[in-house]
Amino acid sequence: MDKIIRATAADGFVKMAVITARDTVERAREIHDCSPTAAAALGRTLCAASLLGEAMKEENASLTIRINGGGPIGSIVAVSDSEGYVRGTLGNPHVDPPRRGDGKLNVGAAVGQDGMLTVSRDIGLKEPYIGSTELRTGEIAEDLTAYLLESEQVPSACALGVLVDTDRSIRAAGGFIVQLMPGADEALIGLLEENIFMMDQLTTILDEDGTDAVFAQVLKGLEYHLVGEVPVGYRCCCSRERVAEALSCIEAEELQEMIDAGDTVEVNCQFCDASYAFTPEDLRALRRAADEKKEI
Repeated sequence: MDKIIRATAADGFVKMAVITARDTVERAREIHDCSPTAAAALGRTLCAASLLGEAMKEENASLTIRINGGGPIGSIVAVSDSEGYVRGTLGNPHVDPPRRGDGKLNVGAAVGQDGMLTVSRDIGLKEPYIGSTELRTGEIAEDLTAYLLESEQVPSACALGVLVDTDRSIRAAGGFIVQLMPGADEALIGLLEENIFMMDQLTTILDEDGTDAVFAQVLKGLEYHLVGEVPVGYRCCCSRERVAEALSCIEAEELQEMIDAGDTVEVNCQFCDASYAFTPEDLRALRRAADEKKEI
């Protein structure tokens, strides 16, 4: 089961969250028919969005991460609700550049470095809170670390990983964010940096040992306490009603042209594999309802 687990250490001055999300990323890979590199890029972004979204306190809040680095993968979008359930999409799911010299998937080459990482938080106010940072590497975790420091002034370390099996399915996926609270001892920074530098590869830990080992390696030398665990997953909020509402909002002339064509219109959700069909009679009903609404 995919989940987020949270812990505190050093009398609350260190907070850490770990996500394991193999099934979530596998669902995204299947929906978008991703290449291994595209699956890794989208999967890392989904994990990041889930970690940040689940940390939001406001009910019905949502968080969106957008990444566009000018690379061949195009834009990556991941949306999380306040429970950590996510959905996502990307421009080119089939891009798969040659691997890096160390044999790892070259996510940075697919994403590019000439662009921005943007985080939008919608908590029900008139306008969402939007923060952004220039991409450093396109590898996503390093870019998210920079965003948290620059836009939210929170010293953080982030790791994200997706392990793709030989059959292109997702073998392991997840990540962590560890943060220092105001007033934390400077020595904690050095300890955490050394632990993270010395730790095993994240996806190997998740695949072979699980989340407990992630906490143990990152927080080595500190007494820590688990403070919460929640399930997460891939969940799209699309519905026929929402699609109908969107269709009814297009220009009357354009809607009439669709009606006059006499064909059934199929609308596919960009985030999942759902498809909604609207017959000419369905479209006429939408047109009538829209006209009646304007008259009121």
